[in-house]
Amino acid sequence: MPGAADASPGTDDLPGASSAPAGLFPAANVGAPIIARVLLDSPLPQLDRLLEYRIPAQLTDAVAPGVRVRAPLRTVGRTVDALVVELTDQQEFPGPLSDLEEVVSPVPLLRPEVWALARGVSTRAAGSASDVLRLAVPKRQARVEKAWLEREPEEVERLRAVAREVTAPAGITQHAPDTLDAVVREGRRAALQALTGVTKTPAGDWVGRWAVTLAETARLSLAGGGTAILALPDYRDIEQLLAALTALVPEEVIVRWDAAGTPSQRYRALLRAIDGPCIVVGTRSAVYAPAEKLGLVALWDDGDPLHREPHAPYVHTRDAALLRQQQQGGALLFAGHVRSTEVQRLVELDYLEAVAPARIPRPSVLPSANLTARDELAERARIPSSAWRTAREALRKGPVLFQVARPGFAPGLACADCGSAARCRQCSGPLQQRGRGGVVSCLWCGVPDSQWQCAQCDGVKLRPRGSGSVRTAEDLGRAFPGERVIVADGEHPVQHVDDKPALVIATRGAEPIAAGGYRAVVLLDGERMVARESLHVGEDCLRWWADATALAADDAPTVLVGVGGALASALSTWRLADYARDELADRRPLRFPPAVRTATLLGPSDVVTAALDRIQRPGLDVLGPLPQPEGLVRAIVRLDYGIAAEVAGELRAEMIRLSSTRRSARPDQRKRGRQPVPLRVIFDDPAPFDE
Repeated sequence: MPGAADASPGTDDLPGASSAPAGLFPAANVGAPIIARVLLDSPLPQLDRLLEYRIPAQLTDAVAPGVRVRAPLRTVGRTVDALVVELTDQQEFPGPLSDLEEVVSPVPLLRPEVWALARGVSTRAAGSASDVLRLAVPKRQARVEKAWLEREPEEVERLRAVAREVTAPAGITQHAPDTLDAVVREGRRAALQALTGVTKTPAGDWVGRWAVTLAETARLSLAGGGTAILALPDYRDIEQLLAALTALVPEEVIVRWDAAGTPSQRYRALLRAIDGPCIVVGTRSAVYAPAEKLGLVALWDDGDPLHREPHAPYVHTRDAALLRQQQQGGALLFAGHVRSTEVQRLVELDYLEAVAPARIPRPSVLPSANLTARDELAERARIPSSAWRTAREALRKGPVLFQVARPGFAPGLACADCGSAARCRQCSGPLQQRGRGGVVSCLWCGVPDSQWQCAQCDGVKLRPRGSGSVRTAEDLGRAFPGERVIVADGEHPVQHVDDKPALVIATRGAEPIAAGGYRAVVLLDGERMVARESLHVGEDCLRWWADATALAADDAPTVLVGVGGALASALSTWRLADYARDELADRRPLRFPPAVRTATLLGPSDVVTAALDRIQRPGLDVLGPLPQPEGLVRAIVRLDYGIAAEVAGELRAEMIRLSSTRRSARPDQRKRGRQPVPLRVIFDDPAPFDE
């Protein structure tokens, strides 16, 4: 029985808990009544398995695989939500079973393919399937469900007919026949180098050419009868792709699966996906959308950190997509301007094939270091003279994009007297100022500090340190009097600008689409971005710069300021995959991910040490443990891929043992806080390598 194969100490008193491995006790043939095996919605590791409940006579017709029910949990004296995974007449639990309380929804919300994926990714990450299913199965919305159930059969058939009538495109724009289209038709796996530039849809919307490529692959998948799932980093990417899709397929077949939607919208999206083949477009959770027949799973910009789930078990969309395609078949596509080292590793293993447009684009990128090599002062300027000239000439034709590292007025502040960095008195984080004359506050904790005093010289005056988007906009406005100035960042979201001359100052990732493309792109603060302490700093910078460069009009220049070496060479030659290859080669002898997998262990020293002793074996090494706040320690385990599944299983078993021990501690021990703290395990966590 899935999910019930591991013994869980301390859970024998649970009603219907299959507390022993399948086959240890003889299975009882109970005929009728029917038994439901359910997964409880619980954060407890020891409940991360299927539990058996008897279906009372009054619920026999309503209980089915996938429906949401309420089940009693005797140990806490209450009922909890659960999802029915399977029905059986074979009882495995040796004791008496409790009855299900009620059926919350008659709709089979949990589909078999989604359950298999949730179980698979949670096991790989040493996590709980219920945590994954919270992403896949939104909370019930009774009105939405009622309307869905009361539809006429003709309406359901009409919706399915619309999907069946979608025809395949003649080809994928700017891709040779039998290349990318063959990947989709034949259910292959590929890494795609995306087209640069922007294009206009029939409705008059300007989108990146990459969006048209993904829209055409999705249409091809749907024409073949398979659902296409397209996962993107954020709403800006979603809006572009939706604009491209609506020009190619009827809106009825498009499902927006976005965490930013209302609960009703998310529940409606789930029900529409259950109806049959469609095109699902959304953020990272879209990869868990139901699809009985999967035609395509595609990720855009898999290197973007927004693809990593911030909640347990912290599964990256890329890993979920890989497992889903392995389980269900269909095509798998990782598309982007820059190839991540994780995808590069799969290409080198021949698990993914590399696919590129018929003509590989090569934007005009000019590193400022090459233009100012003989002018030391110009080379050190934030905006060298070469960038000024490029911007001035381009402004005659249309908008010019300036990419900056930070939002606000001054991303950092310093003492005006001694120059020491201004720090927060609460948490020691850097102080910042959002606008000229704005409130001084901490970048980390957000606490304002109007009475700051320098710890070094007792000075009380601050001066800006660096330039954010707002300060840069002010400086450029003075340098180009009379020109429009547009700021685009987290506080000033802008998605589109027209083709009239304008200075557009945007933080990385917040760049608007310009009608016809930008007439020039200037990439500022490169040296600050590269100086960030992170294993992925090179990949991230290249991705930020390439994504901005791709917004330029055809043949428009891009100036990269303050950066030379391998990064500047990769961007200027547009040999971006070569950079991923070289970066991965550098990491292999150092045993840095993705050359190996990692597991971060956090907990009390004795708990972490015991867990490390349990998993020790060849192919595994440990960094630490090192002290952490609140008396905890952290260890980073590096392990070969071949032993990762076994290690994940052992760490999960240790987490269950610790959680069960804590749960069974005497009440007087719990009050005095002496119960063991469960072990926290995060697989493939980038945080330790970003400090």
